[in-house]
Amino acid sequence: MATTQKIHTPLTPEVIASLRAGDTVLLSGDLYTARDTAHRRMVDAVKKGLPLPMDLKTAVLFYAAPSPTPPGKIIGSIGPTTSYRMDAFTPGLMEQGLRVMIGKGSRSSEVAAAIQTYGGVYFGAIGGIAALTARCIVRMETAAYEDLGPEAIRLLTVVDLPLVVVNDSKGNDLYKTEQNKWRILL
Repeated sequence: MATTQKIHTPLTPEVIASLRAGDTVLLSGDLYTARDTAHRRMVDAVKKGLPLPMDLKTAVLFYAAPSPTPPGKIIGSIGPTTSYRMDAFTPGLMEQGLRVMIGKGSRSSEVAAAIQTYGGVYFGAIGGIAALTARCIVRMETAAYEDLGPEAIRLLTVVDLPLVVVNDSKGNDLYKTEQNKWRILL
């Protein structure tokens, strides 16, 4: 029976290399929310030689934007957004040092190749439980691009955020392996 690993940010190259598609993890530490508009701005900043709002070499990007924060809460509901919306930007950001991403859904072949080339990992977050995911967040602050409103980059501190490894640094893809298993049965 598989066990769930507890891992902490920043993720070292050794930890990333040890993860395999299908592994379940509980992630604790700091991560940044960033959706497609924020990704576009980061790529534009790189092209212009401007600094980025975080060090991509140690950053974890969570493809999410929180709903409004209710009174007395740290954050509103927050769940993963569909990752393919970031696929056009991801290989370029990985070239700049990005290694760890969290989202929902499969990645393009270009992103999967970049994950393998640069020694990265893509985690799938559980969709549909945004209110429960919010309970894993113990701190939130706006980190950059405040003018984007809910899609501004936020710095989150999480404790035991449940994730599954979808794409690992060895080129394995959980969606492909699982789909192939079911194709045999159907």
